[in-house]
Amino acid sequence: MTHPYHPWRGQRFVLATRKQNWGEDRVMFYDARGRLRSLPASWTDADEIDAFRQIAAGRSFSRPDDLSALASLIAHIKDRHRE
Repeated sequence: MTHPYHPWRGQRFVLATRKQNWGEDRVMFYDARGRLRSLPASWTDADEIDAFRQIAAGRSFSRPDDLSALASLIAHIKDRHRE
């Protein structure tokens, strides 16, 4: 698990399968309790390290695209509370 804010960050799991679910590339694995879990493949090291993570070399926890998506989500939530 490589996602910087996930509670399982740093833990390793054995890949059970990988496929497209809910319109995205997902990995499936069994947790410590034996339950099948599914996460976006981008939250793992199942792929080669992308260019941003390689260049950032641990100095940045968030990608610009992720921060932009977060800012949009926050703006949407604020707009809903103003109504």
